[in-house]
Amino acid sequence: MMNTTLLEQASQLDIDEQIELVEAIWNGIVNRGVAPSITDVQKRELDGRLADYLAYPNDVLSWDEVKAAALAKISE
Repeated sequence: MMNTTLLEQASQLDIDEQIELVEAIWNGIVNRGVAPSITDVQKRELDGRLADYLAYPNDVLSWDEVKAAALAKISE
């Protein structure tokens, strides 16, 4: 159960402080070396993506292509 007092206190922070808090919490989770469990929906999605990649291994984009497309979309 979430501590609602902590949530109320966090909601009083400005947006930059809230982002810093979220980053600090996330980094603390990562530093524990524990990965969150995935849901059945996420597992099915990952399995589907892997099957698609195995069926069409050449139908991929490089990071540079993905990044360029994302930056072009932002610039519109």
